[in-house]
Amino acid sequence: MSAPAFAAQGLAVQLGAAQVLHGIDLQIPAGRWTCIVGPNGAGKTTLLKAIARLLPHGGRVQFMGRDHALWRQRELARQLAWLGQNEAGAEDLLARDVVMLGRLPHQPWLGAASSGDHAAVQAAMRQTQCWDWRERALGSLSGGERQRVLLARALAVQAPVLLMDEPLASLDPPHQSDWLQIVRSHVAGGGTVVSVLHELTMALHADDMVIVAAGRVVHQGACADRATHRALAEVFEGRIAVHALAGQWVALPQLQRGSA
Repeated sequence: MSAPAFAAQGLAVQLGAAQVLHGIDLQIPAGRWTCIVGPNGAGKTTLLKAIARLLPHGGRVQFMGRDHALWRQRELARQLAWLGQNEAGAEDLLARDVVMLGRLPHQPWLGAASSGDHAAVQAAMRQTQCWDWRERALGSLSGGERQRVLLARALAVQAPVLLMDEPLASLDPPHQSDWLQIVRSHVAGGGTVVSVLHELTMALHADDMVIVAAGRVVHQGACADRATHRALAEVFEGRIAVHALAGQWVALPQLQRGSA
């Protein structure tokens, strides 16, 4: 059996005076799409950043069977692409140059971009439908356009593992559907995706779900399992329920007694 994409033992994160993650034990399989969900403030983004080696943490984390500390940063950057939420960027950079930043792990120090780099950038921008504004400054783009450029930057890395924190922010429904197609295509090609999503119905399209509350994993299971649906309803205090609709699972709000 192949090693999991990520394996955490006793993973703990403290930010300032607050203990955000409390000794999490977790395995995230390779070659699948795992979605991390939970209430606001549950620690979802912190968990994603910790396994990406973007935050200091206690406990042990392995990536592809190797401890975090054994990965050189440049080597890790070729294997793992990151898309964060509300990322700041150089507003005056052209969209094409922002996406080219995703190729830095493949380029020699101070080396010029190769024809392969340019091809990867074009392919990623066409995949996210942002090639037409490649000559526009990042700061001139709308929220949805900006998000598609940042997604293209992550895809341009051509890493086997994609980590995405709220990747659907500012995307309209058609482009959310496009994002879903990109994720499914990546996994079908043998890649791994780990995402944090607030959109629970979209999250239910994933293979597996990790449900987090108060800095702890309260459930992990397949998105199609009824046990996962029950755990999802419970962590949101019965305010949502999962139903089958048109051949897929959807999370619908539940009217609370006495709220009418």
